[in-house]
Amino acid sequence: MIPIEYDKTLLMGILNITPDSFYDGGKYYSIDKALKHAHNMIEAGVDIIDVGGESSRPGSAAIDAQTECGRVLPVIKELVKFKNVLISIDTTKAQVADKALSAGAHIINDISALRFDPNMVKIVRQTGAYVILMHMQGTPAAMQVNPCYKKNIIDEINGFFKERIDFSVSNGIEKSKIILDPGIGFGKNLGHNLDIIYRCGEFKKLGPPVLLGPSNKRYIGEILEDRDSPNNRVFGTAAAVAYAMTQGINIFRVHNVEEMKTVIKTTGAFLKREKTVKL
Repeated sequence: MIPIEYDKTLLMGILNITPDSFYDGGKYYSIDKALKHAHNMIEAGVDIIDVGGESSRPGSAAIDAQTECGRVLPVIKELVKFKNVLISIDTTKAQVADKALSAGAHIINDISALRFDPNMVKIVRQTGAYVILMHMQGTPAAMQVNPCYKKNIIDEINGFFKERIDFSVSNGIEKSKIILDPGIGFGKNLGHNLDIIYRCGEFKKLGPPVLLGPSNKRYIGEILEDRDSPNNRVFGTAAAVAYAMTQGINIFRVHNVEEMKTVIKTTGAFLKREKTVKL
């Protein structure tokens, strides 16, 4: 298993092999187009490629494991040829995760935090894979229908994380293999998302590294009062990444790798944190 280097800021590039993802659905649906996009991300300096075959956009419907495997496995089998890039499988299904890891993936990105498929925790334990535990209220099909929280959203997410970490460790998963994701846009409104970004550094108190996925989501469109143009959200994403870096976050899941690489390098220089910059 390739170790993850947490002493630098890592970019996870999104590779959606789906017809219906919110930002790029259908754009990389064929294997050839998906691989070309992956190659472009690698040339731009991506650290991790997150391969997903099922959309988790608000209102999306679930697909079966066989269909999902048919989308992601051929791409993963090609990506493993690039030894300097980690591969993540974005799935909630143990069967898909197992086959993806067997094909060469290193990380399971589970938006359900091991809740949807009871066999997922076994796969993580048996393979020793890294696992991303994301906070989500509800399911993708209904998560954006009036999301609300009983108390402070940061405390509630941290409570969720603590329970999920305890569950994972008690089931034989090493804490050093866990990454936390507060799930921007997954059962949250604009105020919730802004609170998460503003206070994102607080999630690090639990120990595991924190991944943030701010890329091109609706909250940026709401801030800009332009909800219907996801392609106009790159600068908003850049602002979120730069701010989160000042809070100690160092893993970002993004669509625009080349642009965010620039943001990370310059912000890292300001913070005197990126080793690639000679000061």
